[in-house]
Amino acid sequence: MSEPRLVAGVDCSTQATKVLVCDAETGAVVREGRAPHPDATQVDPGVWWKAWEIASDGLLDGVEAIAVGGQQHGMVLLDDAGEVVHPAVLWNDTSSADATVELVAELGGPGAWAEAIGSVPVPSFTVTKLRWLRDEVARAPRGADGSGSGGSASGGSGADGSRAGGSGEAARAAAVRREAALRAAAVVLPHDWMTHRLAADRHGIDGITTDRGDASGTGWWSPATNSYRPDLVELAFGRQLALPRVADPAEIVGQTAFGAAIAAGTGDNAAAALGLDLQPGDVAVSLGTSGTAFARSAHPTADPSGLVAGFADATGEYLPLVCTLNAARVMSATAQMLGLELAAFDDAAMTSSGSDGLVLLPFLDGERTPDLPHSTGLIYGLTRATMQPATMARAAVEGLLCGLADAVDALRDQGLPVHRVLLLGGGARSRAVQALAPALLGAEVVLPEPAEYVALGAARQAAWALSGAATPPTWQVAVGKPEPALTLNAEKVRANYAQVLTHTRPLLSTPYNR
Repeated sequence: MSEPRLVAGVDCSTQATKVLVCDAETGAVVREGRAPHPDATQVDPGVWWKAWEIASDGLLDGVEAIAVGGQQHGMVLLDDAGEVVHPAVLWNDTSSADATVELVAELGGPGAWAEAIGSVPVPSFTVTKLRWLRDEVARAPRGADGSGSGGSASGGSGADGSRAGGSGEAARAAAVRREAALRAAAVVLPHDWMTHRLAADRHGIDGITTDRGDASGTGWWSPATNSYRPDLVELAFGRQLALPRVADPAEIVGQTAFGAAIAAGTGDNAAAALGLDLQPGDVAVSLGTSGTAFARSAHPTADPSGLVAGFADATGEYLPLVCTLNAARVMSATAQMLGLELAAFDDAAMTSSGSDGLVLLPFLDGERTPDLPHSTGLIYGLTRATMQPATMARAAVEGLLCGLADAVDALRDQGLPVHRVLLLGGGARSRAVQALAPALLGAEVVLPEPAEYVALGAARQAAWALSGAATPPTWQVAVGKPEPALTLNAEKVRANYAQVLTHTRPLLSTPYNR
């Protein structure tokens, strides 16, 4: 019997780099590795490369092709030599909230953006981060010598992502941003940068590639026309920047130093959709750092409300998606507040007879959907009866799922059928989430076998590129049944959530006075 052909998939996520080595024919995982990233919203991309080196150490013997799935939206600015000139500003950095409002208005409002690129930018989008940088440079006072130069690409934010403090540090951060804006020659995404870094024959910014899935989250590429809108880069930044070539879904874009073919790669959600092999009628609902609901579509979407982002997928089709900033960490944060381990928190939510009208709006890190970047979490309905650990735990799970139920409804409103929900991510392991999800999401719920689906999807793309076939290889995805459903009045729970959100939205729209 011949040895299986091997491919590798990389997930360069917000929290870690994960590497899977798979059988190219069956998708069976034969080796895997992982290394963490710093907990920050602005990071030196070099930490991703270091994490890749650690995670892949000893795994790559015999690998014939590789692809990278990366966190979407992150802004990586490069000079002509391909050097990073500013810390990568990640999707979950909401510094561009005010810049987003201005940018959306300047093109003519949400409808104009939906028509142009299929999505309405929110602070996670790369285009808003370009505007934020331009605005920061314009607002910052110049140095005493008038040059405003100095600093290094690693400045502007602490290792923990915090803003620089003190007048001296602020001046240095301003100088770094000013220099970055002047030196910037190209803007790319995390997966683009990692893919180019893997290539043995890279030269400066020449030959950098991206793919449809990741490009569709920038704010300057249209899935409907399969083309860039460089005028939107100029609108955001005040001048043009070089953009990576958009590779075909199964294209080989380079070769590594260890001789493996490099596939195009894609964004994390498109990679997960490929790893899950989503079919018509399937909606993936992921509870990780963020919450997402997405489905494959044969046709592009353009939602002027901004709820649904009209992304592309990694196969040549489309991936309408709704994203929330807050997901699994809502449960861990509530558990910490209650002084409970996660297992005890889950038990408490399961044993509660219900939330009894207690509503938790889970916007602990601001929120993307609904578009409330300045918001905080909010609890409504506290009484002596509801101030109990079990009731609070139940309200946290219900609030988390109500936000995702709104996301699934937004996909339905775009004409997408929802026959089955695939519940995945770390938060999907919660028994309470599994038990409450079918009623609140309004569909059958299944649990894909726990796996690193972004890395798996990247590996499947690598196998596709290696094969030269017209379609990706068929890899089986095992699914299981969730925890037996708990009885609840889902209509009432969702109505209470919607009422509290509606009445408190003006408060949540204003910056929180810490």
